[in-house]
Amino acid sequence: MSAHDTPDIRRHVERLTADGIDVVRVIYPDLIGTDRARDVLVDHLPSACEHGLAFCRAVYHTTPQGDVVPVAGGLDAGLPDVCVRPDLSTLSVLPWEPGVATCLGEVTDPATSSPAAESPRDLLRTVLARCAVQGLRPVVGPELEYFLLEPAPGTPTGWRRSPEVSGAVYTAGLRADPGNHLLRTLRHLRDLGLGVVTGNHEFDGGQYEINLTHSEALDAADRAFRFKAAVKELARREGNLATFMAKPFGDAGGSGFHLHLSCQDAEGANAFDDPAGPYGLSATARHAVAGILAHAPALAALTNPTVNSYKRFGPDTLAPWLIDWGLDNRSAMVRVPPERGSGARLELRLGDASANPYLIVAGTVAAALLGVQAGEEPPAPLEGYGYDTARSAVLPKDLSAALDALEADTALTELLGKDFTTSYLTYKRNEVERFQRHVTDWEFTEYAYHL
Repeated sequence: MSAHDTPDIRRHVERLTADGIDVVRVIYPDLIGTDRARDVLVDHLPSACEHGLAFCRAVYHTTPQGDVVPVAGGLDAGLPDVCVRPDLSTLSVLPWEPGVATCLGEVTDPATSSPAAESPRDLLRTVLARCAVQGLRPVVGPELEYFLLEPAPGTPTGWRRSPEVSGAVYTAGLRADPGNHLLRTLRHLRDLGLGVVTGNHEFDGGQYEINLTHSEALDAADRAFRFKAAVKELARREGNLATFMAKPFGDAGGSGFHLHLSCQDAEGANAFDDPAGPYGLSATARHAVAGILAHAPALAALTNPTVNSYKRFGPDTLAPWLIDWGLDNRSAMVRVPPERGSGARLELRLGDASANPYLIVAGTVAAALLGVQAGEEPPAPLEGYGYDTARSAVLPKDLSAALDALEADTALTELLGKDFTTSYLTYKRNEVERFQRHVTDWEFTEYAYHL
């Protein structure tokens, strides 16, 4: 019996048809974490599962402006295909789109049947396999912020924050969200099965934060990826724009992607907890902190992946600027929340919301694993308010410096893999080069009249 006729796939088709579903949207992440997709009519789902869906590999090398970056294996190879097969174990009904279900896609190289070199999801799988050898199972809880914008014809960008309410941090309800965006979004995300738990208005007008429950690292990254895609889609349905851009406005703060990380040991216990250890943390936890600190400059290239990302950093921003850690200290790059026991964990506050969920998780876990393997202790934790350059080293100040740090960090790039690292560096350096050639509005305003 061929895969095309397997009873399992036929049962899926029968169940979907009985539920009024006639389309399955197969999605997967590109290098920057944007969802790429194809809608498949349910009658053709068995064929898609057997033969796969062909996509040009250069989709991984395509910029947000539609240009194809000359990454090895793309243009130079004649724009070959990758093969995407629906992962029916991830199938969910889209609550807001009648007749449509969605699932993740598994991306392979049709010439080798191996995972595609640039596949972020498979990169994370590779890192997690290395953790398993060490007897560790990473558990991740994502926290993401974003801005909701509404059309503003005649303004420079064509968008404004929705609503323009200040001073409404940690609030919910109509005072900060008169359109009830947050409530509608939370309910849709719940019904999609993404494990969302709470939401609130954040510091700046039109800024929101939604937290997802913790789970095994790959599942957490899957949910964070689908979360970002869903939030953007829901905003578009109402004629608005939800953006996870790091810092979309000069007069407002940035949006973070905080990552809570713990590990389970072979028995399923929290490997970061040790009541008898310094700070109530196990040696594994302390070594993980040391590893993240040691690899932070390179990690920034994955956790802060855009030119815009580095405008979020700086003193008094509550976004990390220095390489440090602290006990329940939100001015530190790595914060250890006060819970111990099963709740023992660390919180990496380095990432911004534009990060690809698979890459921020893979990079963080890889850095922590390298720390565990090295067995080194972190320095004394930060006390008091941070942002003192006399106490801690400064993170890279722009994307170009972070990319250089990633390339130089051979231990981290070995874990991430040569093919992925080469593709990522080539793609992102092209972004830097394009930005450096672009004449900004600031430059014209600053120079044109007087010079």
